[in-house]
Amino acid sequence: MIYPDSVYTARMNEQQKAWFYAEYERARKDEIAGVLFAVFLGSFGIHHFYLGRNGLGLTYLLLSWTGIPCFLGWIEAFFMPARVREYNVAIASLISSHILAGPGMPVQNGSMPVASI
Repeated sequence: MIYPDSVYTARMNEQQKAWFYAEYERARKDEIAGVLFAVFLGSFGIHHFYLGRNGLGLTYLLLSWTGIPCFLGWIEAFFMPARVREYNVAIASLISSHILAGPGMPVQNGSMPVASI
């Protein structure tokens, strides 16, 4: 398992660090899984759904009958490791800011704050 840079946990006590690592492990995505989804299920947009890019995933799903998303999935397989790393950095930052904000911050799904994108 690869943990994020210590910059996210620098101002945390041990209990907060434990909470951070537990939440991060639950929310992080795997690079190999992303590549495999792009190669084998890219024509259905599964690799986009995996990273929460539901609009692109739905577009690929709707256009899957054309064969174009299959070709694009193979190409995107080369970019998936970087995209997964970007996703994991964003998640680590979100979790860290939630933990450092303390109690009273609004949460979604019981553990993660609502991301404003």
